[in-house]
Amino acid sequence: MDHTSIELIGSDRPGLLSEVSAVLTNLRCNVVNAEVWTHNTRAAAIMQVTDDETGGAIADAEKLSMIKKLLCNVLRGSNKSRDAKTLLSHGVTHTDRRLHQLMFADRDYERAAGDGSDDKERPNVNVVNWQDKDYSVVTIRCKDRPKLLFDTICTLTDMQYVVFHGNVDTEGPEAYQEYCIRHIDGSPVKSDAERQRVIQCLEAAIERRVSEGLKLELCTTDRVGLLSNVTRIFRENSLTVTRAEVSTRAGKALNTFYVRDSSGYPVDTKIIESVRQTIGQTILRVKGSPEELNPVQQESPTRFLFGGLFKSRSFCNFGSVRSYS
Repeated sequence: MDHTSIELIGSDRPGLLSEVSAVLTNLRCNVVNAEVWTHNTRAAAIMQVTDDETGGAIADAEKLSMIKKLLCNVLRGSNKSRDAKTLLSHGVTHTDRRLHQLMFADRDYERAAGDGSDDKERPNVNVVNWQDKDYSVVTIRCKDRPKLLFDTICTLTDMQYVVFHGNVDTEGPEAYQEYCIRHIDGSPVKSDAERQRVIQCLEAAIERRVSEGLKLELCTTDRVGLLSNVTRIFRENSLTVTRAEVSTRAGKALNTFYVRDSSGYPVDTKIIESVRQTIGQTILRVKGSPEELNPVQQESPTRFLFGGLFKSRSFCNFGSVRSYS
């Protein structure tokens, strides 16, 4: 492999990505690709890094051990009540699928008592049993967006449900999904507790990729410490990263950040302009307006579920397919 993969899960807080990046820079590691998600006070990331000295995967066992130890300390922070994990590997993984699995295993779908999040913003998920066919029927209504079908099916699969039939429809900005499912043991949903868990997990799967904040795009020549420098400037200007996509192509760093004010206030235009002047106005560009801080969806045509390959209404018969990759 030409890189080392680092998987991170821990409590979210302002400046976390900056701290993680600083540790990697101090250990002479270059982040070539990364995906960072935050949801329900938790943060998960998959980073592909190279050794600055060799340009390839990190082979030094002592260095790998130090990376794991320091990153785990950063992730844990002052929150001793929730676990933090750092995993290192040289294998190939599907980043989005793995992020779902990390956050699902971390139980990010569990909401604290008195959670003040707006119910109107949540996906409308319902689960009922179809007694005649011995299925459970899952229906989902939410805003349409890219990879919505992927996020839904991956979560049902990771929860060990088999999808036998599916019906998908889009109308304007809305998407409707309906699935007939059974557990791998052949049974439908057996209890109200199980039904509530399915609902919570599907809500979380849909919400993880909905990014709150202002979208910033960075394009410049890649170098060791670039991600650390950029996120440090964000932190020093009271901006917190809610989601990030980092990639390197032909020596160019192509990064997308969703940021918001760490105090919860609307992002100040003057702060954004100051950040751009520090980093470089031609390097960092704003996509959208600071006044528009509603959940940001990826930009695409109105129908996303199948990437425009099919008509808006589709019926899928999954037979007894048991795994998706």
